[in-house]
Amino acid sequence: MNVRAIAAKVLNQVVEKGQSLSQALPAIQQELTPKDKALVQMLCYGVLRTLPRLDFFCRSLMKKPLTGKQRDLHFLILVGMYQLLYTRIPSHAAVGETVSGAKALKKPALKGMVNGVLRSFLREQETLIAKADQQPALLYCHPSWLVKRLQTAYGEEKAAQIMTENNQQAPMWLRVNARFHDREQYLALLTEQDKQAQGTDNNDNALCLESACDVYQLPGFEDGWVSVQDGAAQLAAHYLEAQPNELILDACSAPGGKTVHTLELQPELKQMVAVDFDEKRLLRVQENLDRLNLQATVIHGDASKPDEWWSGEQFDRILCDAPCSATGVIRRHPDIRWLRRDSDINELVSLQQDILQALWKKLKPGGVLLYATCSILPDENDLQIERFLASTSDASLIPLSSKVSETVCQRQILPNEQKMDGFYYAKLQKAL
Repeated sequence: MNVRAIAAKVLNQVVEKGQSLSQALPAIQQELTPKDKALVQMLCYGVLRTLPRLDFFCRSLMKKPLTGKQRDLHFLILVGMYQLLYTRIPSHAAVGETVSGAKALKKPALKGMVNGVLRSFLREQETLIAKADQQPALLYCHPSWLVKRLQTAYGEEKAAQIMTENNQQAPMWLRVNARFHDREQYLALLTEQDKQAQGTDNNDNALCLESACDVYQLPGFEDGWVSVQDGAAQLAAHYLEAQPNELILDACSAPGGKTVHTLELQPELKQMVAVDFDEKRLLRVQENLDRLNLQATVIHGDASKPDEWWSGEQFDRILCDAPCSATGVIRRHPDIRWLRRDSDINELVSLQQDILQALWKKLKPGGVLLYATCSILPDENDLQIERFLASTSDASLIPLSSKVSETVCQRQILPNEQKMDGFYYAKLQKAL
């Protein structure tokens, strides 16, 4: 197997056919050695983080683009360029293995073309890089529509900082299960295995590893002692503040991290209901519940149409982790920026409005709804809540945390703020 050819196939699936990287990559990695698996992942993530720059370099060096059945060779060339620019792989090895990838892709007659483009790039890269740096979309490797939205929302300087952070590799965060250990106890277990991690001030369950590792190397992972979940996503269960004997709804719950975290923090709930529209992703919710030996009512349903799946009593608390652009987790999912379109944002905003309005009717008087997204776009976040409050007379903002010192009712976390993903939270209460 040629690792560069495998990476080219995955990239073709994502960019040309719209398949998510989280689907395309595992499907093709199954038969690889751990070393090759890691290299394919590094190449795919790297190319997707720098895609418009690499595309620009490739277009500049070729008389006409590769199309149709030859399109996978385009991505093979991008894989080669990425190695030359961003890795420590020696140039001769990067070029040689990439050229061999043409044969693995069953196009041996085009090995010379791939070799010629890569060697031209080695000669002309300084000039090409200088040209690319003059265009924001190429400098920051974000689509033009997203560059404009971020600049409008945050100004040019802050937008540039956000886009720079989006191009970094996200760290691996752990959520310590309080039913087994407190954070310091689990940190000691990690230290025994020479794994370094740091805690954070606003979350007693969170640890951020200095170096990522396989989950099965984590002490007690299979026994439910710990889970992998970003620090920003972990705040949901803390802000929800579920109380004993309450009926809780986690709408749009897949893959279930927030569902199980809520149950870890409050095991004496009356009932936890986890709903999601995606039946395949809903399987992950049940898998998480099973691994952690927790119980919830798992329902396949549309959060915007709760009458179709819930005929029970109103909920004490609702976590509305709404479908969104996911622009806050681009570090973790670099394909998002190429799979999303500008027109998606208005569609998502409309869907979020429908879900908010529908779920609000299922909330008890005096109940609490925590609205969350992994977006950093105002239309989906504070402006969305502003519109909801203007049209909903019995809704009001309340502090995210009941701690006396905390009075913030909304929080926009930006990528890499305290090493976390981009996330938004707002807490609403229904009048009695």
